[in-house]
Order: sequence, then structure tokens, then C-alpha cells
Amino acid sequence: MSTTQPPLPVSKLPDADMQAVSAALARAAQKARELAARTGTPMIYLIDGKLVEEMVPASEAGQ
Repeated sequence: MSTTQPPLPVSKLPDADMQAVSAALARAAQKARELAARTGTPMIYLIDGKLVEEMVPASEAGQ
């Protein structure tokens, strides 16, 4: 998978907590990928309403 990350969306809501949501979700996704790589379990997510199961390379565990 590419190491280039797309830009995070910016919330137009005035609440400061909502401004931080995109970054928090990106951090959570990265931690989930690292955990999946360490434990040898697949990542499961939806793309266009379809379930996708992906094994994460062990090389992503230490990033």
C-alpha cells in the first residue's frame, strides 16, 4: 500500500472538537493497521458498500 496519505478532510463546523475528528480517525486507522500487522490478522473494511479483507504486511508493524 502507498505511504502517501491523501489530505484529511476539514470540517466546516465551528466546534473545535469537530475540527480534530479527521486527524483522530486517521491516527486510529494507522494504529489498527499496525496492530493487524503485528498480530497477523486481516484488516476488514468497506469500499463502495463491499466488504474487503486485506492482510497488512509485517513491515507496517513498526511504523
